[in-house]
Formats: sequence, C-alpha cells, structure tokens
Amino acid sequence: MIWISLIGLAVCKPSVNHLENESEEVRSEAIRRLLEVFGMEDPPAALVRGHKQPPQYMLDLYNTIADVDGVTKDPTLLEGNTVRSFFDKLHSDQIEFLFNMSSVAKSEKILTAELHLFKLRPQASLTFNRHHFCQVSVYQVLDSSKKNVSQGNKLLSSRLVPIHSSGWEVFTITQAVRSWMSDEGSNLGLLVSVRTLAGLQMDLKTVRFSSARNHHHSKQPMLVLFTDDSRRAASLEPKGSDDSPARPSLPFPSLLLSAAARRSARSTDDDESGEQMLCQRLPLYVDFEEIGWSGWIVSPHGYNAYHCKGSCDFPLGQNMRSSNHATVQSIINALKLTKGIEMPCCVPDELFSINLLYFDDDENVVLKQYDDMVAGSCSCH
Repeated sequence: MIWISLIGLAVCKPSVNHLENESEEVRSEAIRRLLEVFGMEDPPAALVRGHKQPPQYMLDLYNTIADVDGVTKDPTLLEGNTVRSFFDKLHSDQIEFLFNMSSVAKSEKILTAELHLFKLRPQASLTFNRHHFCQVSVYQVLDSSKKNVSQGNKLLSSRLVPIHSSGWEVFTITQAVRSWMSDEGSNLGLLVSVRTLAGLQMDLKTVRFSSARNHHHSKQPMLVLFTDDSRRAASLEPKGSDDSPARPSLPFPSLLLSAAARRSARSTDDDESGEQMLCQRLPLYVDFEEIGWSGWIVSPHGYNAYHCKGSCDFPLGQNMRSSNHATVQSIINALKLTKGIEMPCCVPDELFSINLLYFDDDENVVLKQYDDMVAGSCSCH
C-alpha cells in the first residue's frame, strides 16, 4: 500500500521541463503587461548602437526634464507627454527635406512641430560679404512639379538670420505636420529659401546649412515634434472578466528586480528586533537590462519604482500621514465594533512620473513621459 502511494506521488510530481515552461510563460506575460504600462504592443527592435547616436538636442531635453533615474523634475517643463525627432530622408543637394511621420498615431494631438537646421559659417572667401542678414523662409511643398518657390508651396515660417552666424536655427512648421497627419499623401516635404533683404535669391555658398549627406550626424537637419497621446500609463483598459483591475501595478516585481536589489529588499522586510514593520517605502528597482530592453532604451538604464509595505496598526502615528477615514477604520478594527473590518492598507499617497528616451522601430528617437510610475511616499489608507 505504501509502495502504491509512492508511485502516485512520483507520477504527480511536475517535471523540470514543465516548471521551466511555466516560468517562461509567467515571464512572457509579465513583460507583455509591462509593455502595456509603457503603451507598446511589442518592444522596438534592438539597434546596433555603435553607429547610431541620439541627437544632442534630445539628450539635452531629457536631462533638462528628468533626473538620473528618469524621474520628472518639473511636470510643467514638457509640453504634452511625447517628443519625437525625425531625420531627413531626402538627402538632397538643395535645401529641401522629407520626413517620414508614419510612426505618429493619428489619435495623438499635435502640439508643436519644429524644423531644426544647423547653419554653417560662410566659406572663407565669402566672409566679407556686404550683406549682414538674410531672409530664411520655410515652405510646405504642395505641388512638387512646380519649381518656383512662390508657386505650389505654402509659407510656414520666415525670419531674418545673421549671415556670419553659426549654430542651430529653429523654425515652427506645426501647420504642415497637422496637414500631413490628416492626409499622409500630402507629405511632399519642405523647401527652404534664402534671400537678401531686397528679395534676391542668395548664393548657397554664402548661406550654408548642414545636410545629412555631407556633414556629421550631430548637425543633421531634424524635425522635432511635440505631441500628447492623452494616455496615462496606469490607465489601462481592463481585459478579461469584470473583476480585472483597471489600473494594474507593475507586474511580477520579482522578475524586475536586479539580484542586488532583491537581496536588499529581502533584508529590509522585517525589523531587526523581529517586530512588525510599520508602513514605509521600500526599494523596487526596475532593471531594463535584465528585462532585455537595453538595446533600444537610451536612458535611463532602470529606475526605482519603490513599493509600500508594513502594518497600519492602531494607533496610527501622525508621521504616517493617514487619512481621517483610515484613522476611523483603524479604531473600529481595534475596538472590534464591526466584524470583517480590516486594518487600513499601506499604499502610495504620492506618485511621480518617469521619462524614457528610446529608439523606435524607425530609428527615430522618442522622449516619452509616463505618469504614476514611482511611489513618492507611503501612508495608511
């Protein structure tokens, strides 16, 4: 009889392969849910990063709005929640450009679009030109068959530029991008005209702009687009049953912690004296390299999401910043006045946004801000 029981146990014991497959399924589901939090169905293809560098403008913008962990310094600094940079696809000898905008969803609200051109110094032989300023105008091409600048083109932006200056010049082209988004076939590119104050066409050797064809990638013509997708990272549509949470937290935290962070988290679970730990904020490091996302994320390499843990026993101290409702609930629980009333829960009471700087599938660099990603503090509620 004992022998039969042992046989039964041996049969019921799951195989190593089964456990490995189950673990892989859990990991895959965790990564899928994490991609949902970041508003993606699939991760962008990893790049061979040696030959592809993000524009300095995007790096500077990221460092302006985010700290070293990607946490937003000031929510008012960024217009909208998404910034994209696009490089010229035309590579023409003339001052004309074409940008592929297909990666922008039609549902996104176009806030501002800018054309960034790097102006080079005049050639040495033309340094003593009698003109000090020129009129630089940017046109939206409406009819590519017409060669005259004033025909078949729509003026978007025009201003005076010092001839002997060098550096980035920025022109607003929001109208053109909005029309391209409403009708993708209307995107015939941009044309730049350089004239004297008297309206005469200037020699392109006198006023030169860097091109993707002949100059360093750091000075390439670039379109910068500010949009808002009206989406908040934690506000995901529930799937499956009606009981599914509409605001899921980061899934399967143990898969996201680095080994060092997991050890640190385990060591802080209990007080040294063995007493139950009061409600407090503890580390929860999300490591993009361990997840396998380091091939397309530029910054940050990971971030500390933090999590809240600990008891909310009666009496609740003032340092716990508990709500009045939680205080009353803890009193009712302590006095056992009503059955089934649990203690208040230790939860985040302040959440911060983070920023990701990454390459998309078209190798455009994207800066995106995600709300409610970091627990700023914890309290009993």
